[in-house]
Amino acid sequence: MKFTVTGMGDENSNIDSNGNVIGAKGGTEMMREGLFDRLNPGLLDNFNIICSRVRDIAKDKKNILWLHDTWDDPEIQHIKEEDSRKRFDKLVFVSDYQFQTYHLAHGITYDESVILKNAIKPIREHKKKKGDKINFIYHTTPHRGLELLVPSFKALYEHYGDKIHLDVYSSFNIYGWPQRDEPYKELFKMCEEHPGITNHGTVPNSEIRKALEKAHIFAYPNIWPETSCIALMEAMSAGCCIVTNNHAALPETAAGFANMYQMHSDPNTNAQRFVNMVQAVMEDFWNERHDAKLHFQKVYADNFYSWDGRIPEWEGMLKNMLEN
Repeated sequence: MKFTVTGMGDENSNIDSNGNVIGAKGGTEMMREGLFDRLNPGLLDNFNIICSRVRDIAKDKKNILWLHDTWDDPEIQHIKEEDSRKRFDKLVFVSDYQFQTYHLAHGITYDESVILKNAIKPIREHKKKKGDKINFIYHTTPHRGLELLVPSFKALYEHYGDKIHLDVYSSFNIYGWPQRDEPYKELFKMCEEHPGITNHGTVPNSEIRKALEKAHIFAYPNIWPETSCIALMEAMSAGCCIVTNNHAALPETAAGFANMYQMHSDPNTNAQRFVNMVQAVMEDFWNERHDAKLHFQKVYADNFYSWDGRIPEWEGMLKNMLEN
């Protein structure tokens, strides 16, 4: 198998005064909506919470920079300057991994920072359909690993045939960037022409949540440095078996529940390790021990990644900032 890793182009996006991409429905936007819908409005009114991209600094409120992106994102480079960081009363990171990269690259200190992990609404309790077919799912943007997954799945399909199926929910349309899909058109075409793959494109998160209830394996041969990975959190809550590598924040987010292989910079090696791990998982997929592991995985995700637990952490931080 041969792979070419496609780069991402830069373009100017429509950003509102709070630094949010207008019309986008990605992970950052889901987090902002989830937080703002749940925080006490009276408490929230005292703060200007900016998600990664800085446009306006409030003079009459405390400013919080809530960082979701990688340390090398062009929109972030200003914070390496101490004077720029002084504009913010607090820097919020979404993982320990992410903070450490900023600490090393930009000199961000512990004193000016706090780590508050992302959160999800738990997937409802359900039972996976057991039978001859195992359903795979990939539900994130294409640049994160789809170009490794599709050829890998095709190789697996040659062995397992119609006992496996892959559902792909992947497009930059979720951010309002259809032009970024262009390098992946041939990849999407491969999905549409393969009998074992269904390409769904962009759908609402509510539809993905329903698809996760039917999925058995979250297939994620990742090549992008995740700072958190909401798709992984949702898959954990859905009781999906996780097959991915140990790149960036994935080990932290997966918390030991994933079937995880060593990341490799060579795409062919990375893909082959993914295929090997899937085959190992398939050998004992329906046994009781595996079911028990997925049950505890869901319990962990539903408790540790739930908004019910995250909101008190946010409110505690905000109240402390007002008092000091």
